[in-house]
Amino acid sequence: MRPGEQRPLLSSRLTPTVPPEPVVARPRLLRRLDEGSAGPVTLVVAPAGWGKTTLLASWVRLTEPEDAPAPAWVSVEVGDDGDRLWAYLAAALRTATGAADDDLVAPLPTGPPRPDQLELLAAGLAAAERPVLLVLDDLHRITDPAALSGLEFLLRHSEQRLRLVVGARAGLPLALHRLRLAGELTEVGTDELAFTDDEVADLLTAHGAPLPAAAVHRLRERAGGWPAALRIAALALRGQPDPERWVGQFGGDQPEIAGYLHEEVLAPIDPADRDLLRRTVLAESVCAELAEALTGRADAEQALANLAGAGGLLRREDSRPPWYRCDPLLADLLRAELARLPADEVRELHARASDWYAGAGRPADGLRHALAAGRWDLAADLFVAHWPELTRYDHDPVGGPTPPAAPPEAVQADPEVALASAAERAYAGDLSAATGHLRTAASYADALPTPRRDRFLRLATALELTLARLAGDLPQTRAAAARLLRTRPRAGSPDGPPAGPLTDASRPGDADLRAFTGTALGLVGMSAGGLPDARFVRARAAAREAGRPRTELVAASRTALLLAVRGDLRAAEQAAHDALGMPPCRGWSCRLDCGYAYLALAVVALHRDQPEEVAANLALAAPATDEPGDEPVAAAVLALCRAGLARDAGDPAAARRLLVGAREALPDEPAAAELSSLLRAAEADARAERGDLDAARDLLADVTGDPATPALDVVLARVELRAGDLGAAGRALPDWQGPPAAAWPLSVRLDAGLLEAVLAERAGDGRRAGRVLEQVLDLAGPQGSRRAFTRAQPSVRDLLAAHLDAGTAHFPLVGDLVRGVEEGAARPAVEPGGLLDEPLTERELTILRYLQSILSNVEIAGELSLSVNTVKTHVRNIYRKLGATRRREAVRRARELRLI
Repeated sequence: MRPGEQRPLLSSRLTPTVPPEPVVARPRLLRRLDEGSAGPVTLVVAPAGWGKTTLLASWVRLTEPEDAPAPAWVSVEVGDDGDRLWAYLAAALRTATGAADDDLVAPLPTGPPRPDQLELLAAGLAAAERPVLLVLDDLHRITDPAALSGLEFLLRHSEQRLRLVVGARAGLPLALHRLRLAGELTEVGTDELAFTDDEVADLLTAHGAPLPAAAVHRLRERAGGWPAALRIAALALRGQPDPERWVGQFGGDQPEIAGYLHEEVLAPIDPADRDLLRRTVLAESVCAELAEALTGRADAEQALANLAGAGGLLRREDSRPPWYRCDPLLADLLRAELARLPADEVRELHARASDWYAGAGRPADGLRHALAAGRWDLAADLFVAHWPELTRYDHDPVGGPTPPAAPPEAVQADPEVALASAAERAYAGDLSAATGHLRTAASYADALPTPRRDRFLRLATALELTLARLAGDLPQTRAAAARLLRTRPRAGSPDGPPAGPLTDASRPGDADLRAFTGTALGLVGMSAGGLPDARFVRARAAAREAGRPRTELVAASRTALLLAVRGDLRAAEQAAHDALGMPPCRGWSCRLDCGYAYLALAVVALHRDQPEEVAANLALAAPATDEPGDEPVAAAVLALCRAGLARDAGDPAAARRLLVGAREALPDEPAAAELSSLLRAAEADARAERGDLDAARDLLADVTGDPATPALDVVLARVELRAGDLGAAGRALPDWQGPPAAAWPLSVRLDAGLLEAVLAERAGDGRRAGRVLEQVLDLAGPQGSRRAFTRAQPSVRDLLAAHLDAGTAHFPLVGDLVRGVEEGAARPAVEPGGLLDEPLTERELTILRYLQSILSNVEIAGELSLSVNTVKTHVRNIYRKLGATRRREAVRRARELRLI
């Protein structure tokens, strides 16, 4: 082009792309863009096919300011150098400022501007009446940072009158870190761009291919919410004779999806990186060390980071060290490619994976890959050494193909190989196959020498226990546990100690047996609706003694919940923090265990009358209550917590509905009687609170008077007190100070004691009332329990005030309780600990509790209905106030200060 010659511009690059029809309305994302465009930079970043251009084009076409031009648009193309890019930017800025403000962009040439021209433009933008909104699509195509240096200058010096909305894949040559630190960046990523179930249903309906809700959910899960794949699926579904069956087989290896993945996703990447993806997809997720073991690449760490960053081909999990995983459809395609490699090469990869997992303390993954590699000896060794950890404790699905069964000659030589296969299948949830492997193993057991046969029978019995528990067969589980405890290693056996006197605790293997059977029986008890806290306490101690962290985590999380229900709040709090503080990323699914720990903290907060903490921990506890049919105790405790919050909010009817539903969902088992009584008592109390005393009495008729369910008697006494019948109340009130009452939940004892104190005061015996109240405070004080006082009837406030004047050993606590009752809401109890120069705000404390979880900032923002930028600002303040630089360090420091 000759000097001074005007560069031709394509109008199509200055006009929003026409979105493909039909377009699914996504108001939540349009709102995010509206909110983000109020700040300097909004970044919509995701790999190919995530609907970035469609979203931006839809938003621009729907954005019609009353008194300003619509947002200007530039589609960036490959090869845009400084001259060509700035020619389009100049045209777009002239469009964005409108004809009346054309002089504003007059200093801007068709090529890269000089510093003086940029200063004039920045000054003009800063003086403009309205912000200038500019959309840059596919900005990742700019590879030279110098091409955008002028744009960054304008952002810094236009006093936020220039607003950029950018669509890109990744690897932008912009100073994103500076923008993030300054709180000037709004980011919309794949988590937000992913379709929800409702949006998938709308898409399918718009394409004339509606599906039932269950099939819609499965399609979204298989596609990972990826818009391009879902649109391809919607087009393909229209011609399917059996759409639901097609969805069941939907995967990345299907021709329609595979072609798109090959052309748009895999084609641009380096062949060596594609080989890394293919080899590492052998594992569900991969870290740098595992990738190096599988590929031999010394630069695996950087390669993974690049693939997760610039290419967006991997998703980084929130863990240290970082772990990565492919989207489901891409993983399908890569596994199909992996399967085409020579069989010996694939087996060698499995062998490498098995060795790495075994050395990294992940026996379940090591076992699966050892079987897939045909390493029968290694599989048997892993099973024998780690059998207590090779069992399922949750309901999350386990991915990966089924390993081949060991050949008969391998099982005949070592029947424990078949036990290893049975354990792997049981862990994967394939109980039928596990049972078949177990029978195969048993057919070869008689040929074993006596010492080996003893060990074999013990391990086989452990598997029988696991299979019975997973199948929900409670009698068989208990019977197998009893048989397993009778198989303790004998002196002189391969697993046993030398001959001589032994105690149970000193026998090698005894701790494993006690931890394994105790945890299994505790889980059985909970599935029946029971509260076997003592069993989990013992199992947790045995697991720690045996060095079984997985079993210890399961026992600790359940211990925390059950102790919280019992009212041992400090022990429950410690057990919950212990569970949440255990090392993550050991190859286990810990969502359920963490869910129990958070639910325990919610119960603790409820008894301490800290409603914000209750709500925050309940949000984090969701995994423990996703399947209430399988987790009846968790579902019932969740209902008790939510009902408590509903009553506090003045909605006893909502509380009653929650409690009725939870009580009706409990198993019809004797073990569930205690939990059922707590739910019934709370329901009767909610009815009485509404003034429906007859309905409360009817609910309690024929169920009171049982020493095993004192909560019902206490509530009946409170109902009669509300009715003004002091004699009936006194007769209904059980003895809360006798030896049997030591086993009651603390909340029941406190309620009973307060009722006795109120009855004594009503009878004119103020001295006795004060003495009883002091005994109640003796129980409540060490645990920090406050709710029995702050949410009690008005007469309790008068008792507390009089007790404060009369003198008490709990003067600070009573003074705080009196203030709390008078204000209508209790203040959080002040715990001892280090002081901060600048205390955390209530919002920062709430977000700090979320930082203990695996939730990302985006997910935390969603839980709290905040913008991501607001959450990030709070997180930065938390780090600064705690003197921390990383998330884990902040959580550790907060725990030391007893803030969480």
